[in-house]
Amino acid sequence: MKVQAMKVESKSILNKKTGNIDLADSVFGIVPREDIVARVIKWQLAKRRAGTHKVKSRSEIAKTGAKMFRQKGTGRARHGPGSVVQFRGGGVVHGPVVRDHGHDLPKKVRKLGLRSVLSAKAASGKLLILDKLQSDGKTASLRAKLHALGVSNALIIGDEKLDNQFAQAAANIPLVDVLPSQGINVYDAVRRDLLVMTKEAVNYVEERLK
Repeated sequence: MKVQAMKVESKSILNKKTGNIDLADSVFGIVPREDIVARVIKWQLAKRRAGTHKVKSRSEIAKTGAKMFRQKGTGRARHGPGSVVQFRGGGVVHGPVVRDHGHDLPKKVRKLGLRSVLSAKAASGKLLILDKLQSDGKTASLRAKLHALGVSNALIIGDEKLDNQFAQAAANIPLVDVLPSQGINVYDAVRRDLLVMTKEAVNYVEERLK
């Protein structure tokens, strides 16, 4: 079966048109599924959680297990050891423990989530295709070039091997993230307004999501 494609204009980093590129409809032209995107983002953020939060339970409190005071004759309520939860310095009931917050998500769902984001960006005109990422390593110079391209809040997806000078210069620009092609993901694409991709990155993504 022949895969349909949509034509999108490609530009150079100097904001000059360099031609057109065909984008596969199966990746950049589907009907976006917001529910799937939400599931993928939840899965990504859960994986990032350290899960190192911990409080001490009653059995872990370093206090004597002896009775606090005698049972009768004091006029006070009956109490046992001071490690109980009612007292300052005692244990915590049902508190957080060290655990892994990650959960499984089928690969086909993760792929559908990424296809949905790519299609939504393309449909809304928030997708920019560049020939390649080049920079002299100076932040001011790169900021001016990106401004001419209309890039101010963007996720930039470069080739498999990023240009070091471009990445270093872009690191100092607020609201601009740069990732290699294999690092493209749903969460980072959604949190930025514009998605910028090189031609090599487009080819990589289409091959990965086909």
